[in-house]
Amino acid sequence: MRKQWWAAAAVLTVAVVAAGLVWFKPWALWVDETVNEALPTGSAAPSSRTPSAAPSVPTTSPATPTTVAQGTFTSHEHTTTGTVKLIRLPDGSHTVRLENLDTSNGPDLRVWLTDAPVKKGKAGWHVFDDGTYVSLGKLKGNKGDQNYAVPADVDPSGLTSVTIWCDRFDVSFGAAPLA
Repeated sequence: MRKQWWAAAAVLTVAVVAAGLVWFKPWALWVDETVNEALPTGSAAPSSRTPSAAPSVPTTSPATPTTVAQGTFTSHEHTTTGTVKLIRLPDGSHTVRLENLDTSNGPDLRVWLTDAPVKKGKAGWHVFDDGTYVSLGKLKGNKGDQNYAVPADVDPSGLTSVTIWCDRFDVSFGAAPLA
């Protein structure tokens, strides 16, 4: 009976350790994924025709992406550095751009556009899911430059920060105010 108890305890211990490894994915902390995307350019401004007696010639207005707001990351659960830009593309759409991002890798990391203020230290770890937030998708890599399209039905004017959010543990790795 005693051997059966020890065998059951050993099997249970192995199962708990395996489940913990699958859940926490500690190896992700040592694996870097670098992404280097170019700044999106969007489409050029629509063609227009100038009324005149001469034959009209379509013209396009050169337009470039415009930085609407930007900020620098503040570290929270993990050291996070780099900058965030909210960019308006010539077609009117918006993109969140992370530049020179450097953070830890982790399980289920997301990029969120939020209305929460960025607070330093532990006070800022859990505030981003308290108000309005929009998930822009999974973090493409924990290092480099990357772009995240803001959905067309989202008005970014009331959203004042960006966070790298760990959805598994409901904590911010780092966040940046958009000013």
